[in-house]
Amino acid sequence: MERKEVATKYIWDLTSVFPSDEAWEAEFKAVEEEYGNYDFSVFQGKLNEKRVLKAFLAFRDQAFRRIEKLYLYANMRHDEDIRESKYTSYTAKMGAFVSKFMAATAFVEPELTALSDEALGEYIADPDFKDYDYMLKRIRDSKPHVLSEGEEKIMALASNVLGGFHTVFSMLDNADLNLPKGVFNGEEVQMSHGMYGLVLHSADREAREKWFKGYYQAYINIINTLTQTYYGNVKKDIFYKTVRKYDSCLDMAMDGEDVSPVVYNNLIESVHGAFPTMHRYISLRKKLLGLDEQHMYDIYVPLVEDAEIKMPFEEAYELVIKGLAPLGEDYQKLLRRGVDERWIDVCETEGKRSGAYSTGVYDTHPFVLLNYQETTHDIFTIAHEMGHSIHTYKSTAGQPYPKSEYTIFLAEIASTVNEVLLLKYLYRTSEDKNLKKYLLNYYMDMIRTTLFRQTQFAEFEQIAHAKAEAGEPLTKENLCGAYYQLNKDYYGEGITHDTEISYEWARIPHFYRSFYVYKYATGIISAISIVKRILAEGESAVKDYFGFLSGGNCTDPVSILKTAGVDLTKKEPFETAMKEFEDTLAEFEKLC
Repeated sequence: MERKEVATKYIWDLTSVFPSDEAWEAEFKAVEEEYGNYDFSVFQGKLNEKRVLKAFLAFRDQAFRRIEKLYLYANMRHDEDIRESKYTSYTAKMGAFVSKFMAATAFVEPELTALSDEALGEYIADPDFKDYDYMLKRIRDSKPHVLSEGEEKIMALASNVLGGFHTVFSMLDNADLNLPKGVFNGEEVQMSHGMYGLVLHSADREAREKWFKGYYQAYINIINTLTQTYYGNVKKDIFYKTVRKYDSCLDMAMDGEDVSPVVYNNLIESVHGAFPTMHRYISLRKKLLGLDEQHMYDIYVPLVEDAEIKMPFEEAYELVIKGLAPLGEDYQKLLRRGVDERWIDVCETEGKRSGAYSTGVYDTHPFVLLNYQETTHDIFTIAHEMGHSIHTYKSTAGQPYPKSEYTIFLAEIASTVNEVLLLKYLYRTSEDKNLKKYLLNYYMDMIRTTLFRQTQFAEFEQIAHAKAEAGEPLTKENLCGAYYQLNKDYYGEGITHDTEISYEWARIPHFYRSFYVYKYATGIISAISIVKRILAEGESAVKDYFGFLSGGNCTDPVSILKTAGVDLTKKEPFETAMKEFEDTLAEFEKLC
């Protein structure tokens, strides 16, 4: 379907960002003229003066707010039809301009870091800097890990050399992998990452097995190169943690997020304690699928078929609003604003970017891109993306600009809260046994893939870095051996641990953003606890949850999450999530 065929009500309204392309171009020209060749000498070298620092921060905020609106419009116009060269040019212009602006203001953090603890403390306590107190605290806390000016320049130069491992992996994974062809639905097709996932979810077991073996053979063929690429990335982390004077790579990564390593350790310990429940689920899958042997290529097949909820977008959106009723009328009004004010781009059209996302900046309401199809998954996607959007809306409304953007650590919580609430509503209101089983299976697989699988990845990263930090070279043998043992620990005896799965670590792009994946697991753990409290306590819990949604980046993310009643430095939320998985499995077993 072409975009011009789509009814206006299904197309997001970008006039609230810029009324026209001409208005965007005029603003870009104005911003380029005002900031492109700005003489920063009026600020540089003088940030130790209160008057100058205050003026600079106000200046930078104003510039960023204008730049963000330009970037937002350019990206959304581009995503409407990625074939449109005009908007590709817009995004390229913005990328070049932002790089230039960031380079011109790169003096700021080194100057502030060079200030004494006493001077920073005075700024932090000064009411004139209340919007920047957390930023300044983070700079003060980082001082033990900051080097001299000359050394920092060397580190900046080194980053260009040491930052390329993800790029190398991406080229190997996307350009040089040489995936074979495979047969699916009676046709020979070229394997791809997307097609591989589609086949693993299909009912064709012969195809699943052949694709699984062929897919992993492509990684095995270049495993020596992939091993050295990943080892290089780990050695890069060790270099930085050593120079920055951290005890470990994990400590460095967690300090960068202002999150205690206790959270990481709580996650792994709690998941280990829930292994018996996961093993029980895997064994039940084997039984229900009627398999003598269950292999790794069997674990993505749905256990319940013919339970799709099919409905037009308007009905699906109304269903989401009903499902999120426990969040109260104000939340539901925001959901209705989202559709009435055309925050959402609904339909799949020729050239449109695939997938779904939520976006927005401080001076606009949020926007959502969908490619809606009449499937259960896409109904949950509506709930998920609107969770992101209302989190953004609340943070923007509740915080001044410098504190408005919540961190990645918190980013997946509100979206998952919405999914869990919707699922529980559908389960509670359905009388269809098959649909109930489908929903429970959907929930268990959400927990398995988002909580257990991501924790398995997180534990692998911890093991690999610990080996290298202890002076043990990383080889294909010890990396594959460690991953294979983890797979056995996590999935148990109800599955045949195919040799190919020992190479799975070599295809995970997130491993090149070290110690990143654990946040997916803590996100769903937090969401489960929040939903449980909302359904049990009602209005008071919702009020606390809205405090979390409005928290932005006002302090460290663990403290912001505590406002919703979740303390990840304690075991309770982890135990709550593991109990939720066990209870869901027990309910599913009763229906089978």
